[in-house]
Amino acid sequence: MSEKLPLEGKYVMYKGKPLVREKNLICYGNMTEKCYLSMLILTTKTVGKKEVPNNILVQVLTTGPNPKILKQGNKVGLYDAFDIGTIWLERALAE
Repeated sequence: MSEKLPLEGKYVMYKGKPLVREKNLICYGNMTEKCYLSMLILTTKTVGKKEVPNNILVQVLTTGPNPKILKQGNKVGLYDAFDIGTIWLERALAE
């Protein structure tokens, strides 16, 4: 990756983009590009003895000082949220 990330440190990378989670917020994408994916975990459910994300707000946002929502929706389950979110992000970056 030739572009430097705005914050120093190590990130989990997925398909060449950083994936960061802090509490109930998951962000995916490079902040030097025009938009990124944000997933806010609204509810969780218990599976066995673990809490897993259940209802998730999925948003593609512009980067910069005044972010704007380009696409938004709710999904049940982290897999479905990340799947549709990455599709929306790739389409937004291609425009």
